[in-house]
Amino acid sequence: MRTPVLFVHGLWLHASSWEPWLARFRDEGYEPQAPNWPGDGETVESSRRAPEAIGDHGIDDVVAHFAAIIDELPELPILVGHSFGGMIAQKLLGQNRAKAAVAIDAAQIKGVLPVPLSALRATLPVFKNPANKHRAVSLTADQFRFAFGNAVSQEESDQLFERWTIPAPGKPLFEAASANFNPHSPAKVDTDNQTRGPLLLIASGKDHTVPESVTLATLKQYRHSDAITDLTTFPDRGHSLTIDSGWPEVAETCLTWLRKQSL
Repeated sequence: MRTPVLFVHGLWLHASSWEPWLARFRDEGYEPQAPNWPGDGETVESSRRAPEAIGDHGIDDVVAHFAAIIDELPELPILVGHSFGGMIAQKLLGQNRAKAAVAIDAAQIKGVLPVPLSALRATLPVFKNPANKHRAVSLTADQFRFAFGNAVSQEESDQLFERWTIPAPGKPLFEAASANFNPHSPAKVDTDNQTRGPLLLIASGKDHTVPESVTLATLKQYRHSDAITDLTTFPDRGHSLTIDSGWPEVAETCLTWLRKQSL
């Protein structure tokens, strides 16, 4: 039986952006799928046409959505998440709902203190209006260039923007921003879990949205657990590393790590 793999996208990208990864993992003998977030349309175009369906979905909604999908699988999956998808993957792994997880440029979890200026600028389109907590917010091509495509050419960044971007709910960002002031924050991850499966954190040295310092601080949150927690850094990559022309190197890094875990 093929091991299931669930790919979890983050804010502003559609689940179909994982399509090249699905083919790569399927070739390696896995059974991959990339479900939408609650409210997302089946396509990029349909998602753009219905932002009201996407708005006001928070972290707990997304976790419950993927937990329900996991419950229907024949066995626990491997999770691969990017950005807020990386946070979701960590939460589900901490709940023992996955065999292993890879969190790529994962959003800030509760307990992580650094909030670099570049991260504040990347998320300003959401935070500039408090009402965006209950709305879906779209990025402009220039905003996407700063938040995602700064490590690739202008031409490639614009192509990625046109192909994959959709409106994103503002609620998860507000929840993450207030996490350290809320003892019951949905951004809390059970980092002390001793029985969870292995975790790989991937950082990008040029990421404006989730700078490397955030991923390093996330790694420290796992210091009280003896479960496997590894870190890999791509020094010259930005937040678009899962969708830009360099994605095969990132995918192969994930596959190599999974082989080392005998998964």
